[in-house]
Amino acid sequence: MIAVAGGKGGSGKTTTTLGLARALSRRGAPVVAADADWDLPNLARLAAETGTDPTLPGDEHRAEGTEFRTVLGAVRGTEPVRPDRSAPTVLAAPDAPRSVDADAAFGALDGATPEGAPTLLDSPAGASPDVAAPLRAADRALIATPLRRAALRDAAKTAAIARRLDCPPVGAVVIGATSVPDRVGSLLGCPVLGAIPDGGGTPLADPTVRSAYDDLASRLGETAAASGWQIA
Repeated sequence: MIAVAGGKGGSGKTTTTLGLARALSRRGAPVVAADADWDLPNLARLAAETGTDPTLPGDEHRAEGTEFRTVLGAVRGTEPVRPDRSAPTVLAAPDAPRSVDADAAFGALDGATPEGAPTLLDSPAGASPDVAAPLRAADRALIATPLRRAALRDAAKTAAIARRLDCPPVGAVVIGATSVPDRVGSLLGCPVLGAIPDGGGTPLADPTVRSAYDDLASRLGETAAASGWQIA
């Protein structure tokens, strides 16, 4: 599992989780994307609002109001996770998250997903206590950050927390940029795997953004974190 983490809210974690999941699907992978930010859950909403991805085979459209299976349902086995290769399986936050042991849920998620299925966790922002649960469960972290100085500083703190929790960053993705200074990788202590241009108000509908996520998926697939993934 890979935890998509970042320093502050609005750093692009949720968009990156879904954009990367769809890019991996376009490569034929059976992907699971799970909402791990239970205080501000919006992964399922974004998946519904962004509608059909015309570059994926089959129909990925979900109208607003569509119910998604939840992380809790997946680990309890009441809603088995059987991702196909046409679109990501999106797992929403539980309806009553404060009544759920997040550490136990994320720890069990790996066993609830098929072997070889890439699993991405849309993690909480910053250094809050809630970010620890997905980082403890994941094998590696992907750090998402804009190029703003304060955001980079906070992203470096998040990367350090991930290392302390035995979830070393596999790399970073810079949001809202087309080029990245060399010093960014040095600051975060990991390679920059991609740069996602500003796609405006609906970035996942922008062909250049989709192409950038395709490039990110390709580079991620070449790392040790992708070992065992079923990618065409």
